[in-house]
Amino acid sequence: MAFISGPRQCGKTTESLLLKESFDEAQYLTWDQTSFKKTWLKKPDEIIEYFNLHKNNLSRLLVLDEIHKSKNWKQKLKGIYDVNSELINIVVTGSARLNVYRRGSDSLMGRYLLFRLHPFSLRELTKLTPASPKECHNNLFFEKSNSSLSKNTKNENKKNFQILDDLFNYSGFPEPFLNKKKNILNIWRRGRNEKIIKEDLRDLSHVKEIGLVEVLISLLADKIGSPLSIQSLREDLEVSHDTVSRWLDYLEELYYLFRIKPYSKSIPRTLKKDRKAYLYDWSENAKDGAKFENLIACHLLKACHYWEDIGEGSFDLFYLRNKEKQEVDFLLTKDKKPWFTAECKFKDNSLSPGYKNFQSLLKCPHIQVVYEENVFRKIDHLTWIMGADYFLMQFV
Repeated sequence: MAFISGPRQCGKTTESLLLKESFDEAQYLTWDQTSFKKTWLKKPDEIIEYFNLHKNNLSRLLVLDEIHKSKNWKQKLKGIYDVNSELINIVVTGSARLNVYRRGSDSLMGRYLLFRLHPFSLRELTKLTPASPKECHNNLFFEKSNSSLSKNTKNENKKNFQILDDLFNYSGFPEPFLNKKKNILNIWRRGRNEKIIKEDLRDLSHVKEIGLVEVLISLLADKIGSPLSIQSLREDLEVSHDTVSRWLDYLEELYYLFRIKPYSKSIPRTLKKDRKAYLYDWSENAKDGAKFENLIACHLLKACHYWEDIGEGSFDLFYLRNKEKQEVDFLLTKDKKPWFTAECKFKDNSLSPGYKNFQSLLKCPHIQVVYEENVFRKIDHLTWIMGADYFLMQFV
């Protein structure tokens, strides 16, 4: 089985429907269908009656969308899989984290592979195949003349930056990105947030204070890029520390936001607890600097998830900050070792010196990423300044 999880409206259903074209027989069933819901609750084995199982030469695909909303879904799915695993391929999609969703008493461990689908990224929209970690590293840290992308014409570079600008303004979600209209973006975002809070959150939890969760979401947009203080949010919302933490956990499981931890290994006097939060829809940020940092964070997280999901190794995203308030926006680790650090500067392409203390400890390359076209400067053997158009084209 393959589990495909990711933010609501990022394209999971479309992806699964495209997969149907590669099979002789395929069926798509969603929890929103009343007839399927009744069958799943009473006689789940009947959903495979669609297939001609007596024909051994047929390839078959069963797509089950949002079944994690059902109680004991893992146990029922395990029963279907164990009986029919040699006859049917199964894809399960959902906008909650299928690997940690707690409704279900039986484990599916060893029976599925998990894949995480993200909104569009720059390299994806230019129709290039995802870069491997080795290709990414070579293109970032060897001379630009060696890069396969250095031969782009001025028109190609200009086109790539225009795609980046559209991503910046309209997010990476298909509907608002493809429409490229602010009013469509606003309507889409309002509808998506309402569904996450009033439908998905209700299905995941027993939260009754929906109005306060809506206030929490409005507060988060102004706190992107800074260590997130639970105490400050608790005071604003007038609820307990545990309640705010629990709500944030729910929003993370529903792919509304993600949080990254401070990296503490080999860093003296570092922060160890306060995490930074970013939104999958970076266009919610009102300030350009925060929006740009959020866009970079989403691209880096997408690369980490993709490389992990296809077995390239262990990749994690952190940030750096010590008690002297020196900070670097991102640290990417490969197999638990520092790979490179990155600092986001929206319009400032002069090198910010805050990274030096961390670089002397971590001994890894540092990149300052700026929102400008055709910027690529090597400062020394471990330090670069790059435009976001070139930087993001090296990932997935």
